[in-house]
Amino acid sequence: MSNEPLGFDAFKLNKQLLDAVAESGYTVPTPIQEQTIPLALAGHDVLGIAQTGTGKTAAFAIPIIQQIYNDVEQEKGKKKIKALVVTPTRELAIQIADNFVEYTKYARNISTTVIFGGVKQGKQTARLAKGVDVLVATPGRLLDLINQRFIWFFQLSMLFNL
Repeated sequence: MSNEPLGFDAFKLNKQLLDAVAESGYTVPTPIQEQTIPLALAGHDVLGIAQTGTGKTAAFAIPIIQQIYNDVEQEKGKKKIKALVVTPTRELAIQIADNFVEYTKYARNISTTVIFGGVKQGKQTARLAKGVDVLVATPGRLLDLINQRFIWFFQLSMLFNL
């Protein structure tokens, strides 16, 4: 039996996702990814703790994206939010959304948007109106847009609070 670390292909991910993950610089899963991705792909709740720079965003983003790949095949009509990532700061929200965009760059049918306060909401609500699969949000703007009825969670199946 080999002690060689498994690659991301061992997770049986969609080829488009595998290609994007490889291009982002990941060839072998980090410990947090190796431990959490299989559990999340199997539908388990996961709580992970790791230091900065260990690949935590990919550890939760990859299973989210894979599940959306599986669901999008059956989807008809306007997209509805399937995954919500709530994060405390605008900077972290932008960074996480950028990672989702990078990992889905070969998926024409998966969309991500980020919402945060401190800016006019017009562009954010316009993106929401077009439909979105993954929403990355700061709490204040999220609550504001829920109260204004720009956001509905009819198909939400994944929630991440960072």
